[in-house]
Amino acid sequence: MMGMNPRQMKKLMKQMGIKMEELEGVEEVVIRMKGKEIVLKDPAITVIIAQGEKSYQIVPGSEEVREVLEISEEDIKLVMEQAGVDYEAAKKALEEAKGDLAEAILKLTEE
Repeated sequence: MMGMNPRQMKKLMKQMGIKMEELEGVEEVVIRMKGKEIVLKDPAITVIIAQGEKSYQIVPGSEEVREVLEISEEDIKLVMEQAGVDYEAAKKALEEAKGDLAEAILKLTEE
């Protein structure tokens, strides 16, 4: 298929039942994994439909990896009980303390 012009390529793909379309206006794609996220900014996305199956080809403009802090419900409840605060205050304190229970409780009880 090397040396094939784009017109011939489209015709061949149509004969094989393969459709391609560009997604317009996509600002970012987020891939969530345990403990981190990969954020693809300003991606060019092509949707390929072949034999009833969709595939997405993503070419990012830029990439950012973020760590995600996962705080368990048990930790939030423990901070609530120990510091005598509501759910939101306990969760916020744990986020600010990067999940450190003792630091969150101390911060809330010192205020």
